Amino acid sequence: MSNKRTRLGSVFLARRWVLTWQAPLFKQKLAMAVVILLCLTPVFPMFYQFIERREGIAYNDTLLNLIPSIDVSIPIFMITWGMALFTLTRVIQTPSLLLSLLYGVIVLNISRFITISLVPLNPPAGLIDIWDPITDMFYGDTYVTKDLFYSGHTATQFLFFLLLPKKSDKLLALITTILMGVLVMVQHVHYTIDVVFAPPLTYLCYLLARRMA
Repeated sequence: MSNKRTRLGSVFLARRWVLTWQAPLFKQKLAMAVVILLCLTPVFPMFYQFIERREGIAYNDTLLNLIPSIDVSIPIFMITWGMALFTLTRVIQTPSLLLSLLYGVIVLNISRFITISLVPLNPPAGLIDIWDPITDMFYGDTYVTKDLFYSGHTATQFLFFLLLPKKSDKLLALITTILMGVLVMVQHVHYTIDVVFAPPLTYLCYLLARRMA
């Protein structure tokens, strides 16, 4: 019985993708998203190396000062890429989510280019580098510490929360959003404002991404 259900599920999933792919507008928007992402790829290291060389301001973050600086790179890495893989499995099951995810990632990263440029900050005291060999590939030659306002780690988790349709999935993404916000502050890689402003700014990005998708 379980094998039959699995086969039926595979058939329905394949049919869902075939029907989605037959829509010309879907293919056009998918192609556009892929082109934009390919164009952004070489921009990431250039931008992050540029902001790392500039001088910013460091402010006295009362809340952050109360939190001891601890290396929690492994939980951050596991949440970051574990939720990314989990969201991809949901996207595979629901093709309509693909465009929203791609445009969400695009708008989110472009918005961070803008906010990081407008709010030049020096890293918090006690910062510990996050071990993440995957993300580091986008940073360039040197580790980046000044990509602060707003927190990309927190924002990405909240984007998953907004995208995922099932209540149980949303609950999981909400929990990982809160955990990520706490962890990046424990690591002292972000100020409080970087974390607090991430969800509302991500929501604005999500609204724009949905219109684009």
